[in-house]
Amino acid sequence: MTELMLTVMVVLLLFGFPMKMPLISAAFIGFLIYFPNFSPQILVQQMIGGVKPSALVAVPIFILAADIITRGHSADRLIDVVMRFMGHIKGGLAISVTSACALFGAVCGSTQATVVAVGGAMRPRMLKSGYSDSFTIGLIVNAADLAYLIPPSIGMIIYGVVSGTSISQLFIAGIVPGLIIVVFFSAYCMWHAYRHDIPVLERSDWGERFDAVRRALWPMGFPLIIVGGIYGGVFSPTEAAAICVLYAVVLEALIFRSIRLRDLPDIALSTGGITSVVFILIAAGAAFSWTLSFAQVPQTIISSLGLNEAGPIMTLTAIILAFFIGCMFVDSIVVILILVPIFAPLIKSTGLDPVLVGVLITLQVAIGAATPPFGCNLFTAIAVFRRPFVDVVRGVPPFLLILLLTTGLVMAFPQIALFLPELAYR
Repeated sequence: MTELMLTVMVVLLLFGFPMKMPLISAAFIGFLIYFPNFSPQILVQQMIGGVKPSALVAVPIFILAADIITRGHSADRLIDVVMRFMGHIKGGLAISVTSACALFGAVCGSTQATVVAVGGAMRPRMLKSGYSDSFTIGLIVNAADLAYLIPPSIGMIIYGVVSGTSISQLFIAGIVPGLIIVVFFSAYCMWHAYRHDIPVLERSDWGERFDAVRRALWPMGFPLIIVGGIYGGVFSPTEAAAICVLYAVVLEALIFRSIRLRDLPDIALSTGGITSVVFILIAAGAAFSWTLSFAQVPQTIISSLGLNEAGPIMTLTAIILAFFIGCMFVDSIVVILILVPIFAPLIKSTGLDPVLVGVLITLQVAIGAATPPFGCNLFTAIAVFRRPFVDVVRGVPPFLLILLLTTGLVMAFPQIALFLPELAYR
């Protein structure tokens, strides 16, 4: 019967239906098969219950903050300050892209917004400086993945809600792995620049640097609010999201004057459209997961894979492979909603730290966002840069290897992810 549910999902996807339809249809068919005597209202109740957790309130609020920031001047100011300090070293322009993606990701939490904001500004400069288009786009779509790891992260919020893990601890746990990726990407960019003899930019004097820092001080307040406020126990992730929206409005409308107050309804409408898609997916995923759980499908899958007696390393490997492959083909939120409940009993029985598992899952989600065939960052780049699919994916493999190397490091040395949460919450 599980095979029938999966077949329905695949067929509907092949016919081009949006992801919510395959999920809802498969859940409904599974419900009719496994619970023929129950009222379908139960399935509706599960869908409503899926979007009831209070922690999900942070999702639309962070999306609204990202929409406001993306339309303003914050991205340009963050890029400028990085360029002033990094542009003159070998590979400095590419390193600036990586650092700017990390900074902007910490401001908006959206990989696609990071591709648009940083990529739109930096790609012409990199092409003019001698970088190939494939390397440039490959760097942008992969460096944008840092928005998934460095808080705020919508993927971490969804995982935290589904698994019952502390979102605050997840946010803090993603910081060090994200910084490691910045270092690895920067090292590769420097090596690439030496190999292809990419010229360096003119060194900025300290007056220009201080001026760039002064102009970027306001946007740098976002990560301080999110990380500092949560780490210091001042407010919760949801409260941090609300404060970020207020800060974004004050910053972009009153200080930078990059948007007008009368633009806010249109921005809110855009946010509402994105949020509705996310919440419909969450509701459909909750119904689908409930059907699978009551039919004991997770136990059947784990048993058939021989994972009942698996140790922590084998379990982590299986989880990583499942999410890596799943996120290559399906929206990351859907993969989290489907696979986390399946692996939850195994995570608990092996004694794995759910925060560590959450960081590794988020890392696979980040990898999937820029991995063929259906990574969302790839299609964002295709639309923004007006390049064919083949050109966009050509520069991805080296960065993919770096992200997989980071996955291996976090698996081998869990304290990379767990050090800060243990320090903050011990």
